[in-house]
Amino acid sequence: MREHGRYAAIEFLTWLPTGLMLAPMVLLMAGRGLDIAEIGLVTAAYSVTVVVLELPTGGLADVLGRRAVLAASAVVGVAALAVMALAHSAWAFLVASVLKGVSRALSSGPAQAWYVDTLHERHGPDADLKPALAAGNVAGSAALALGTLAGGLLPLAVRRDPLAAPVWAAAGAAVVLLVAVLVLMREPSRTARGPGRVARLTAAVRDVPVTIAGGVRIGLTDRGLGRLLLVAAAGGVMLNTIEMLTPGRLAEITGRAETGGAAYAFVTFAGFAANALGSSLAPVAARLARGSVRAAVLATVVVAAAVAALAASVVLRGWAAIAAAAAAYVVLFTALAVASLLRTELVHRRVAADRRATVMSVDSLQLQFGGMLSSLCLVPLAGVAGAGPVWALTAVVVLASALLYVRLPAGPILRHLR
Repeated sequence: MREHGRYAAIEFLTWLPTGLMLAPMVLLMAGRGLDIAEIGLVTAAYSVTVVVLELPTGGLADVLGRRAVLAASAVVGVAALAVMALAHSAWAFLVASVLKGVSRALSSGPAQAWYVDTLHERHGPDADLKPALAAGNVAGSAALALGTLAGGLLPLAVRRDPLAAPVWAAAGAAVVLLVAVLVLMREPSRTARGPGRVARLTAAVRDVPVTIAGGVRIGLTDRGLGRLLLVAAAGGVMLNTIEMLTPGRLAEITGRAETGGAAYAFVTFAGFAANALGSSLAPVAARLARGSVRAAVLATVVVAAAVAALAASVVLRGWAAIAAAAAAYVVLFTALAVASLLRTELVHRRVAADRRATVMSVDSLQLQFGGMLSSLCLVPLAGVAGAGPVWALTAVVVLASALLYVRLPAGPILRHLR
């Protein structure tokens, strides 16, 4: 299997466990006694953990190797999902959430950095990244779509503790990911060579602070990169808000947690399938808009409009409400895929290989920071004001993030992408 296929396979398996647990996660916690505020705190603990660990784990990936860090992520992911499936209290779910955060922090960036380094090694630093990034995004979106659909339908076929069944399935998928990482990932020569394991670990401890400081310094001194990273925070607010509130909204419509989870699975499946389509359309969108920056702005505005439509759909009931949510998800995730891929390309064009994984961790950190703000502020607010007003506020946040692209300072390569 060539690197292109290896990267797609790893991206698929990285996101499959998340897809399997996505539909039942909120409903499982609610069914085991947690209220919306406690669920928000549990999800905030996940985001806080990722925020704290993103930079150190990204530094480890740069100095120790992408393969080792991604394998460690899979091991911790198995433990997190097992604890989550067995949890019956807020404290147990909190432990599972922290472990999930560790796994996510370890997994953000290494696979993509590995593939970009491999592509640059073979074809040079001017290699077109859009097709490769699109292939990885399509594979990840397909995993989320299929996983969410399977995770939403599985509880309907299981009698004993049905909402935990998809979580156990996700743990099994994480084991498969571990095997795939060990077998399929081959480090480029830059990271494949080096001293022995003990010496490399010693170097990692010594060099991670330097790598972290370099990544933070790049984000602070490069104003354009700083803006691009801040866009991710708005995306985190949006994604967390819809993921936390949509399952409960659909369960309320259908009358049962299991049927609500199934409805959410179909809605999210449609959204993730659209995300895969959007990823493949991103190069076309950039060409039609005459530049990646212009295309990213237009796509972000469409995302904001879709979130606003989701907010307006709360006045509907029954199948009309489910259909409206599905339509909003399709538009939202199609446009989000276009905007995300083009923004990611703009980020990569500003970063050198020896800081790539670290900057990708900074990027993921911003995403999780936005999710943390959503969990602590917007999700509890929904318990008082309802989902509709919170989604409307989220749409405003996304629309405001489009302004970050306006007159984006040109980097050494960005001027050629406008």
